[in-house]
Amino acid sequence: MSEQNSSFEVNFDGLVGPTHNYAGLSYGNVASLNNADAISNPKEAALQGLIKMKAMHDMGLKQGVFAPHARPDVSALRRLGFTGNDTQVLNKAAKESPILLRTCYSASAMWTANAATVSPSQDTTDGKVHFTSANLNNKFHRSLEPSTTSNLLKAMFNDDETFEHHTHLPDQPFFGDEGAANHTRLCDEHGAKGLEVFVYGASSLNQQIVGPSKFPARQTLEASEAIARLHKIPNEQRIFIQQNPEVIDQGVFHNDVIAVGNANVLFCHEQAFLNQAQALTQIRQAYTGEKLHIVEVPTHAVSVQDAVKSYLFNSQLVSLPDGSMMLVAPEECIKNQKVADYIESMLSANNPINAVKFFDLRQSMQNGGGPACLRLRVALTQTELSKVNQATLMSEEKFNTLSQWVEKHYRDKLSDHDLADPQLLVETRAALDDLTDILNLGSVYEFQK
Repeated sequence: MSEQNSSFEVNFDGLVGPTHNYAGLSYGNVASLNNADAISNPKEAALQGLIKMKAMHDMGLKQGVFAPHARPDVSALRRLGFTGNDTQVLNKAAKESPILLRTCYSASAMWTANAATVSPSQDTTDGKVHFTSANLNNKFHRSLEPSTTSNLLKAMFNDDETFEHHTHLPDQPFFGDEGAANHTRLCDEHGAKGLEVFVYGASSLNQQIVGPSKFPARQTLEASEAIARLHKIPNEQRIFIQQNPEVIDQGVFHNDVIAVGNANVLFCHEQAFLNQAQALTQIRQAYTGEKLHIVEVPTHAVSVQDAVKSYLFNSQLVSLPDGSMMLVAPEECIKNQKVADYIESMLSANNPINAVKFFDLRQSMQNGGGPACLRLRVALTQTELSKVNQATLMSEEKFNTLSQWVEKHYRDKLSDHDLADPQLLVETRAALDDLTDILNLGSVYEFQK
């Protein structure tokens, strides 16, 4: 393969926003609920994320930056009946409905695995890279994100001949869509045709498909099927698998909390999918590459509870330039002895995963998102990569500039009480004004219009 035609998986990590806080808004996400009302450190959170991005870049991987959203969402508060100037709107919301104020301050867009579903040009019949922003309609605070996400994606991938952008699916529970957190792509190499695996938790139409009973299933079969059609993926290159409803009820709110794939490796817990043996057989039969490796973690080695606490499967699997494969895991995996023991045994076993690197992402982890939650994977050819907004790609200079930007604009402590401070709104808008220039984002943010 010539250098011009070579392909890469580029990870676009969410840059944690200035209003990162612990509001406990995500029912079904155990970490989010357990840390509700804790005091957050937005500056530390953003720097932790940048350090991970820089480390991935230094390993020779292609790394990008996904900008945060403007928060608080004052326009949403106005739609909900709070009137006056910005300060008055915030004051009224703080007094009358602190919960609504929390939702409109949420920095949850940092978890860009939920930003969109992406299909590379190798998988689409029109030869374009397709993006569909997730509607995230299961949680109010996340349902505020799709329009800005679409605008950011268009500012990042702005060549109409190369990239195809789709409007998020209808904002109805029928089409609940949580993005790439419930989608993975298996292939011999990133430049080859792949098998796109869509994982759903329930169906809106088929009553014979039984979903979870305690926590909500955030991805519907109907949404996954619609995205596959929009992205023009041939039938033989797509498969739909149901997530195990029992693990959803144990806090596995997205498939990427219990399974992750990269190239020709699927790394999953043995309880990840409904009727797992049958599901894995379907995946093996649908895979058309030379060899598929399935690394299945038994429950006796790592329980579902330990998987959720450590976010073992919310790690990233990445292919390094030398051809080896690395697990990028949160430090919580080291602290859990069973998980640490399993990782050690896995690295010495006969499978392509032969290295691990741990990162301190505590600020994100406490709010329910690990390394895999923080990144959107986009497989691109060298030509396609050259058409990406280059200001959003990581480099030594970009890392230094963004680190200085965080140090200048972010607070090192944020509590529920601080959300009523109108000065926080002023600070966040000033930060995003500067970031617009740094990342060449144009008029993405509504408050700038």
